[in-house]
Amino acid sequence: MARIVRTTFTFTLGTLFGVYAAQNYNVPNIHKLFNTGVLIAKHYEENYRKPKKKDDTDS
Repeated sequence: MARIVRTTFTFTLGTLFGVYAAQNYNVPNIHKLFNTGVLIAKHYEENYRKPKKKDDTDS
């Protein structure tokens, strides 16, 4: 029972802190930041990938 109370208290405290921080500070949009990182990673992969070796068995 004490574990449920402690977990609920921690979750509630974290939620309240997150709401306060989002309202009073310039918090970056994590979803947009993640999508930008994925786009950059794809760009690097497409431009810097080693060329595939041609195999003699593939005709």
